[in-house]
Order: sequence, then C-alpha cells, then structure tokens
Amino acid sequence: MSTNIDRYNRKISYLRVSITDRCNLRCIYCTPSETFKLLRQFDILSYEEVIRVIEAAVTFGIKKIRLTGGEPLVRRNVIHLIRAISQRSGVEDFSITTNGVFLKPLAQAIFKAGVRRINVSLDTLNPLKYVKITRRNCFRKVWEGISLAERIGFRPIRLNVVVMRGLNDDEILQFADLSIRKPYQIRFIEYMPLGVDNNWTPQKYVSSDEIKSRLESMAPLYPVTPEKNDGPALRYRFASAKGEIGLIRPLSHHFCATCNRLRLTAEGKLRPCLFSDKEVDLKTPLRRGCSQQDLIDLFRKAIGLKPKKYDLKRFQVQESQLIMRRIGG
Repeated sequence: MSTNIDRYNRKISYLRVSITDRCNLRCIYCTPSETFKLLRQFDILSYEEVIRVIEAAVTFGIKKIRLTGGEPLVRRNVIHLIRAISQRSGVEDFSITTNGVFLKPLAQAIFKAGVRRINVSLDTLNPLKYVKITRRNCFRKVWEGISLAERIGFRPIRLNVVVMRGLNDDEILQFADLSIRKPYQIRFIEYMPLGVDNNWTPQKYVSSDEIKSRLESMAPLYPVTPEKNDGPALRYRFASAKGEIGLIRPLSHHFCATCNRLRLTAEGKLRPCLFSDKEVDLKTPLRRGCSQQDLIDLFRKAIGLKPKKYDLKRFQVQESQLIMRRIGG
C-alpha cells in the first residue's frame, strides 16, 4: 500500500499550512473577542521549518498545498515563502486563502512568485454588513484587491461565503449573479459550530440543500465535472456564466469518506481532522534536528490517527485548540 493511503483507503494528498495565528480582522465566527492570547513568534514555525515540512510532505505523497492563517499575508516577508514553495518540484497545486485586505498591494508579487489560484473570504457584498461581520471597515480594500487580482490574471478566484441566517443569507442570489457576470467561483460554506465562542446556533444555520434550492429559483444549475485536485465542493454553473457556484456542506453531507487532507497548525502540529483533538507534533522533532525520513514517518503516524468520520456531538477539545487562526481554516 502507498505510504500516503490511510487505513480507510483514502489517498492523503492535500496539506493546508497555517503560517500565523495573527489576523487583521475579527470575524464573528472565527475570533470574535478583542482579547485573546497570541502565540509567541518563537512558538510559530519559521519559514525554513515550514519548507522542510513541505519537502517531507511532497516525498510522502502530498500534491496540493494551501497557505492559510490567521491571515497569511500579514506575516513578514511572506512572498519569500510563497516563492520557495512554488519552486518545489512535486507541488502540483499551490494556492492561498486570504481575507483580501492586503491583496491589492501584494497581488502582483504573489502572482510573480508563482501562485495562480487564490481564495478570498468574503461573506457579504454590503460594506456596512462587512463591518458587522468582520468588526473592521475594510470592504473597499478587499474589493479593490479582488478586482486587481482578476486583471492580473489569477484563475480561478474563489470567494468563500459562510452563510448565516438573518445576517447574509439574503445575499445568496447577489453572489450567484456575481458568478454570472464575473469569472469567480462563489463557494457557499455551511456555518459550522467551530471555534472559541463563534456565535453558532441552529437558528443561524443554513443547509447547502436550502442554498441550492434558492439558487435554482433564479435559474437552472448545471453540474461541473470535478478536476483532479478538487476539494469537497460540489460545483455548478449557470448557463452562460463566466464563473461557478460551489457548495461546501460539512454538516448536512459529511465528506469524510473522500477527505484527502491534513492540516499543519501555526505552532507546528499536524492535525489529521479538523473535528478531532488528535495532533502530531512536528516542531519539537524539527528543533531537535530530525531527519527528513523522521518527518515522513510523522506524516505516516498522522494519517494513522485520521478517523473514519467525525461526530460533532462528541467533539470536545481545549479552548486553545479550537482557535481557527492557529489550526488554519
């Protein structure tokens, strides 16, 4: 059996890499409090350590890398890391998830460094509502950054929308119209009860089935054939649309059976499942001078801990481990 196939015959080929727990927004479903403890810089993996982990990951069988945070673009000299990862042979799919606040000043450098795909978290098209969701007045910066990224040539540009009833679910059709007019992939994500005090209640939850029904009230949706390195999103397109619609449905339709990912936290823990407190420490071995083979063995250990499926009702971890800024979304 291949080294990157787990005990449930899932081929693990995707690594999400959180490079910081810092963020310049305070989204209500992620880090709502103004008072939270940040990691010390020493506790976060250095770029050299991140690159060593990625080199081991590629040898292990990882083909797809995504940089996350926190907000990855707030970390100093991030272009250096982006360039280094882009140049690594074996990385077939490399992208970044960002909140877009620093996209405008950095988009050209990111593109030049080798990234062609970006995901931008944008839960509303209303500037006033944006302030309510993020607790920051940055909508114009984000939209200008997205527009510039489109002109530069990023493809695809994905807009991640966490749908919350009573807050932004009235914008589903506006986002859908955007996918018709612009070459953007709109990803509607079910609101998950995850994170420290993330304000989730059943009343705020909108299922992907309801979202799809609302979209179909506007016009017929046509399935899009999945690509090799696609994630769990179900992809659709309206007739003659320049962009796409994606539905990510972790609560209503588990995609555990096809989950192909691991997460590297900002503090150097390899996490086999978002909804599990099990982690494998890479930072300590790295700083003790471990070999690349040792790191590969730790990847093998991590997929051995990957559960068959998650159970949200039993999901309980320490508060510090629930901070999405550290885990990487």
